[in-house]
Amino acid sequence: MTDSEDREQQAGISRHLLYYLNAPIAEGCRLRGVLPASGAVRIAIRAGEGEGSDTFLYEIPHDSVAPARIPGVLRAILSEPQFYGSGDVSDVLGMTLFRLRPEEITPAPEPEEGKALRALLGLGLGGGPDDENPFVIGFLMKDDGLMRVYVERPGHSSLIGVDIRLTDQTTALTASIPSLIEEEERYRPSLDDPHCDLVVDLTDW
Repeated sequence: MTDSEDREQQAGISRHLLYYLNAPIAEGCRLRGVLPASGAVRIAIRAGEGEGSDTFLYEIPHDSVAPARIPGVLRAILSEPQFYGSGDVSDVLGMTLFRLRPEEITPAPEPEEGKALRALLGLGLGGGPDDENPFVIGFLMKDDGLMRVYVERPGHSSLIGVDIRLTDQTTALTASIPSLIEEEERYRPSLDDPHCDLVVDLTDW
């Protein structure tokens, strides 16, 4: 991989992990940085809180795993004790560096909050404060892996509550929601939710 390809991959991983600055990537573990390296990315993770915390670096080769799978790899290694060979451990910037072999690691499942974040970003909720015609107005995470997304159709004043199921494969559904809510046969009156006028159930889509 050339330097420019390295940097493009690095930037993509940094963007993907940026959202983990606001929440633990695994219990007791927080993202502290994403560092460039030749043919790899090094991810800084702080384990613990306060004076008893330590920051570690985990090196992942660019060609070993897709960026979207990196959080699952990190959750897996941070959730259970790991064993490393002496050649896989060194010291960089005062942090212990572990070189990972992601192809040997089964990624841990994404938590419900992560799935919700992906769905909402896919619907454009992170579009920025200057968006004059927002599609997504709000959301509510519900039990059993369900989420209601409050959306509006351009040129209409009514709000629609769209119920979806949070899964590992929400991309196709979120891309289809703008056209699915135009199908009026899907509309049901909102009888128990004062925050929308109509409800569309896409939980079995």
